[in-house]
Amino acid sequence: MEKIIDSLIQKIRVCKNPSVIGLDTDIEYLASDHQLDSLEKKCNAILDYNKQMIDVLCDIVPAVKVQIAYYEVFGASGMDVFAKTLQYAKQKGLYTIADAKRGDIGATAKMYAKAFLEIGAPFECDFLTVNGYLGTDGLQPFVDICKKNNKGLFVLVKTSNPSGAEIQNLVANKSTIYQIMADITKDLGKDQLGKYGYSNIGAVVGCTHPTQAEQMRQEYPAMFMLVPGYGAQGGSAQDAKLCFDAKGDGAIVNSSRGILCAYKNPKYQGLGIFEAARSAALDMQKDLA
Repeated sequence: MEKIIDSLIQKIRVCKNPSVIGLDTDIEYLASDHQLDSLEKKCNAILDYNKQMIDVLCDIVPAVKVQIAYYEVFGASGMDVFAKTLQYAKQKGLYTIADAKRGDIGATAKMYAKAFLEIGAPFECDFLTVNGYLGTDGLQPFVDICKKNNKGLFVLVKTSNPSGAEIQNLVANKSTIYQIMADITKDLGKDQLGKYGYSNIGAVVGCTHPTQAEQMRQEYPAMFMLVPGYGAQGGSAQDAKLCFDAKGDGAIVNSSRGILCAYKNPKYQGLGIFEAARSAALDMQKDLA
């Protein structure tokens, strides 16, 4: 069976676009003419918005990343929208990343893993973001189910937020904490390498720290990277470039607000929400090229 990471790389190559669009759908992003005076109306509006966004982007981007917090806030109804959004994106031929940053130990981690990575699970996705800072036994249940079902992980290693350095840049045994986490991730994924040399077990590496991103690319050549920080968080294409290998593989760059809120950008003045989002996604593609 072809590794899921190989399939994602092939999709990126077909689209000529190493970007992933984050569906961090804030209710405030929706058109103002919605009369959202009930939970049901809000959830229906978000799902309709997500479907329309997927429809206008599915031919130019390879993947979507769905941030669970924007759905959990609406309780069980919101989680139903989360599940249906993942399902709809998959139907449209997109690879799906559930951005849930799950992490726990033992049996609890196994339950989290089953919820997102089991075949037919309510929140089934292709890749899941996980927090490995509980150690190896917090990651192993996720890795095990990935092996069984040909799924992938993105482990938090060097995050894009400024204060991540408060912990991740600390030195222990002559290595930074983020390097130690990268080593753990590398070891867990060493037997899941695909034909392009990358593992199903990848890492989250923010392009807002370009020096560290470049270091990571050199030191961990088999580690595929999910790259946040581009656009609204201040990262540039030149920064993101450092996460890719010489062939242009090895990473996928996320943009959320930069696409979803493109209609607020003077550059796209006069365009509707979805037309502006498509234009911004095409501009991102050119920028990353």
